[in-house]
Amino acid sequence: MHVPHLPRARSLRALFSALCSVALGAGLLAGAGTATATTPAQAPATQAAAGSKVVGYFTEWGTYDRKYYVKNVETSGSAAELTHINYAFGNVTGGKCAMGDAYAATDRAYTAAESVDGTADTWDQPLRGNFNQLLKLKQKHPDLKILWSFGGWTWSGGFTEAAKDPAAFAQSCYDLVENSKWADVFDGIDIDWEYPNSCGLSCDESGRDAFPKLMGALRAKFGQDYLVTAAITADATAGGKIDAADYAGAAQYVDWYNPMTYDFFGAWDTTGPTAPHSPLTSYSGIPKADYHSSATIAKLKGLGVPASKLLLGIGFYGRGWTGVTQSEPGGTATGPAKGTYENGIEDYKVLKQSCPATGTVAGTAYAKCGSDWWSYDTPQTIATKMSYKNEQGLGGTFFWELSGDTGDGELIKAID
Repeated sequence: MHVPHLPRARSLRALFSALCSVALGAGLLAGAGTATATTPAQAPATQAAAGSKVVGYFTEWGTYDRKYYVKNVETSGSAAELTHINYAFGNVTGGKCAMGDAYAATDRAYTAAESVDGTADTWDQPLRGNFNQLLKLKQKHPDLKILWSFGGWTWSGGFTEAAKDPAAFAQSCYDLVENSKWADVFDGIDIDWEYPNSCGLSCDESGRDAFPKLMGALRAKFGQDYLVTAAITADATAGGKIDAADYAGAAQYVDWYNPMTYDFFGAWDTTGPTAPHSPLTSYSGIPKADYHSSATIAKLKGLGVPASKLLLGIGFYGRGWTGVTQSEPGGTATGPAKGTYENGIEDYKVLKQSCPATGTVAGTAYAKCGSDWWSYDTPQTIATKMSYKNEQGLGGTFFWELSGDTGDGELIKAID
């Protein structure tokens, strides 16, 4: 079997992993893993099956207006809680993986005050920007893994061309992720295709088999020493986006899926009805059946996707309407509520102060302040969702995105 060339650092990591596997088989590292002979036999099966992955998205553009730097992941205490970071987003264009914002990723010079380790960048160092800061973060947290996410809402249109030659696409992604200039930054790749054989910002008609073919090509190229994951639709309706692509068939190629169990409802429906954007369960009056997290998880599990390969999605933000007179969900509205960066959406850290939660519905919170109505998750509702995650034996939790949390990491600590 041909073994692709790996950078030295990754080869050593793979060697260490192999040695650990041998040691575990010999009982030398009892207690080092969750599935060893030391696990109590009486532990409930669902509890034992639940994973503890905590995956947070870090946005490339957040370093501009938001002034959210990699350093903030450290100072907020979030780095100590995270198992993985998804760096968002790389572009998909011309059938290939491509840089998103090269200046933010590799060129921006950080001052000592902005830097993870308190050391300023110099004009002549080979790598600056977010990538260098992520390297510094990994030095502080050696177990932290980082994946480069490609696509997203804005750049998913490029996957249609990529799906025409999955092997060439996978090669381009590997070459970019493992570029020698930043080869030690990333531990894998995350695909955020919105949506295969369906419509997001643009519509794709690649066919139901396009997604598994694409993910299979990525796994074949990246091999088993890299992580390959995907953010996928949460639309569990009959004939909806989950049904449009063969997510079950592609599951064999991924380490896990991130079903985007948020943004079910929002002020793109300008007149309402008001509804929580990330309901855990159904509730009386929900505007659309099967538009809630538990329906998503149930549908994917029913298709044969292992629970251990499903992470529960949490939004670190709220969605809101204005012109609302009714406190409870189901009210009419006149449009999106004003937000700091975009109307209809606001960070949790802002809403916590400006519009504190006044009620809960379907496992999430809502608030009415003046004529504005918002829904968002709080530490209390996240605790409810974590109980669900454990009951379902899911592989962990992921969230969009780090800069929405408070300065002391209130929401991520509720996940843990």
